[in-house]
Amino acid sequence: MEQYRNNEIPPIEYTPGTGEFRDAVIDLAHYWTAIAEDLHTDEPGKQERTAAACLRFRKECAMFDYARALQWHDPQDVSVHADIPYLPDGGYRDGEVRGHLLDAYIPRDAIVRGGNTLPVYIDIHGGGFTYGYKELNRNFNTHLADLGFGVFSLNYRPAPQTDLVGQLHDIQAALRWIDEHITRFPVSPDNIFITGDSAGACLSLLTLLIEHSDDAARAFGIGRASGIHLRGASLISGVYDITPSSPMRARLIETVGNEFFAGLDDAAVFLDPADWLTQGIGIPPLFLVTSSDDFVQSETLALATSLARNGRDFELHDFKVPPTQTLGHVFPVGMTWLPESERVLHGIRAFSYPLAQ
Repeated sequence: MEQYRNNEIPPIEYTPGTGEFRDAVIDLAHYWTAIAEDLHTDEPGKQERTAAACLRFRKECAMFDYARALQWHDPQDVSVHADIPYLPDGGYRDGEVRGHLLDAYIPRDAIVRGGNTLPVYIDIHGGGFTYGYKELNRNFNTHLADLGFGVFSLNYRPAPQTDLVGQLHDIQAALRWIDEHITRFPVSPDNIFITGDSAGACLSLLTLLIEHSDDAARAFGIGRASGIHLRGASLISGVYDITPSSPMRARLIETVGNEFFAGLDDAAVFLDPADWLTQGIGIPPLFLVTSSDDFVQSETLALATSLARNGRDFELHDFKVPPTQTLGHVFPVGMTWLPESERVLHGIRAFSYPLAQ
């Protein structure tokens, strides 16, 4: 796979709007996402339809993200440790799994100081459960690291390589790797947080739930959670209600297929926070971000309402967007350079540091 120094993406030379331009962007996007290499569009029936829908969705997202990718860069004071396998099969070669890799981003100041006090964030990228790898969020995560965090950015197998349960199992494997190897890095093993955007926020919240409820862990087919202690979570433009009757579930099925939600009968009560928050399951404080032009704004507001109704600790940051401006879905992740995004990044630090011990 092509690597780009300091995560700086070169512009495409072809004229925008032409077929050559589109093909070049899609080819470039392999840096941050799977496109067609894991899809089998010649399979009959539902699998063929799902593969075609995933391919279309990935290409649309890649075209949209290209302009943003041209702004990516690693801050000069952040050290990048890329493509660490968290399972033995992690890698890019034939027979290896790109979805089983992670990156670590460490401020150079922490390396120089050599301590183990730096708070940590674990990031789970979004992308409708089928688009993107960790490179999609590298710009966000290195800028988060630049504000004083060690950041571990996870890959997981995108649909249709696996289903929701499989993605949660991948994340558990990554958490176990981090728990076992964190002393290799100049960061705190005791002050760990989790973050995610869009589908990644859903996976992050479910991971919090699994870590704090043995019943939830068993319901998702996880015999025992990693046991990593998470002190809080920052969730951006998340999708949270994925019950069978929810509008978001129906929308997701159009892309990833109903098979993505297979094997969830025992987990039915854990698919909507409005249900499981009433059970007294303890979760750490949450930092929630959305905006008035976020197409899933209502998901964050519904989560905040359920948290408030059940007396849970959270912050809600809902940006009011004037008619002359656009922020949109996952804006702090996709456009870190905006003043509003900088407010979110600094807000994450202000939220997290007082929770560290």
